[in-house]
Amino acid sequence: MTAQNKKVRIAVLISGFGSNLQAIIDACRSGYIPNAEVCAVISNRKEAYGLERARQAGIAAVYFPLKPFKDQGKSRQDYDAALADLVASYRPDWIVLAGWMHVLSMAFLGRFPGRVINLHPALPGAFPGTDAIRRAYEAYQRGEITHTGVMVHLVPDEGVDVGPVLAQQEVPIYPSDTLADLEARVHAVEHELLPTVLRKLVLGQLQPRQAAAEQRTNPTT
Repeated sequence: MTAQNKKVRIAVLISGFGSNLQAIIDACRSGYIPNAEVCAVISNRKEAYGLERARQAGIAAVYFPLKPFKDQGKSRQDYDAALADLVASYRPDWIVLAGWMHVLSMAFLGRFPGRVINLHPALPGAFPGTDAIRRAYEAYQRGEITHTGVMVHLVPDEGVDVGPVLAQQEVPIYPSDTLADLEARVHAVEHELLPTVLRKLVLGQLQPRQAAAEQRTNPTT
């Protein structure tokens, strides 16, 4: 394989069901994300169904837990450094956090500057951290918001869901919605937005540094 047609390699870190991982796998294999492949799927939870998705797709699936590091008296930074070594061994061009429930330190992020992407089921500045969809639903019930959304952003440092935004999309909330209704609507947007961002990155239509600069001058971009 020549340099011209060498595939873009995407490593995906997960902690759960892996529906967004599946969306990436499908988009790569259909050609929507052109000339790209998922090179590895890594989970910090053994029971994560996303690992089975990877195995079924013939993709390297690795369970890499934090507990053994804690048992040996090692720090989260030690874990992150070892995780970085593992991820680097697959030579990824991009690292995608798709439901990865672990705040990464600079021991990991410093190894992949400008190449770590996170998906978060809320708009910039809203509901960082876990249970974002439930918290948005409850805020709607209290009359505090009229909609929620999804964003894809870079992860430059240890801030939680605050990196430069690559894309965002609003998701409506309706008076008749149950939490399950809202979750389904948010996930449907996630499954479209994340592959779209990856497609633009692979095609060179989206430049992370430019996106960061544009966000500083136009926060709604």
